[in-house]
Amino acid sequence: MSTSQNNGDQKAPPRVVLGFDFGEKRTGVAVGQELTGTARGITTLISKNRKPDWDAISHLIEEWHPALLVVGRPLHMDGTEQPVTHLAYRFGNRLSGRYNLPVEQVDERLSSYEAEQELSEESGKYSPEDIDQRAAEKILQSWLDNHSRDNTK
Repeated sequence: MSTSQNNGDQKAPPRVVLGFDFGEKRTGVAVGQELTGTARGITTLISKNRKPDWDAISHLIEEWHPALLVVGRPLHMDGTEQPVTHLAYRFGNRLSGRYNLPVEQVDERLSSYEAEQELSEESGKYSPEDIDQRAAEKILQSWLDNHSRDNTK
């Protein structure tokens, strides 16, 4: 007995997605998936000589097997680019090239500020790494909220 794998009525399975809050010193990372539409911060990677920790990123790709990568696009409040905006674009392009995965950029305005405010309210004790990880979660959650296949809103 076989089941049809090419039925036009079947949806593609929900994807696992990794989100990145890129920075020259640290990069926060979050994982999310479309089935539940939720994201959670998983780690903050420390840059080596202002370069991403590609070994650690490779490990995360191998561990989570994402179908898509989301990178925060840092912008000023008026929507204009910051000096780090170009570096975030470059990081996204390098992710795509290294791992042969699609990369989407997401507006990350206020993600770090909101992350810091939440952490302050929750415990009052937090590190820059905690902020970056939470910011990555916020960036990815924003993408999931706007792109989830099961979004019935």
